[in-house]
Amino acid sequence: MTFVNVASTSELGPDEMMAVNANGKAILLVNLDGTYYAIGNICTHMGCPLSKGTLKGENVECVCHGSMFALKIGKVVRGPAEKPELKYEVKVENGKILINV
Repeated sequence: MTFVNVASTSELGPDEMMAVNANGKAILLVNLDGTYYAIGNICTHMGCPLSKGTLKGENVECVCHGSMFALKIGKVVRGPAEKPELKYEVKVENGKILINV
């Protein structure tokens, strides 16, 4: 695994999220009060993009069927999804957001 530059900190303000692609993986990148988190962007229930969903505190709610995932660890908080999202390590260097994929 290697860290890949996916965005700059100026592109993602507090409590915002965006879809990024790193080494062919669809990833949801989120800024929660200045700390960045990354989980899979494709809902494990029916494949909808989580980036089209809604932030609910430290969770993201899928726009399609309401599944909710914990942004810090990828765990399912509310179904119908049963499988968690993959969690990716994130670091910031010189204003660049890097994800370990």
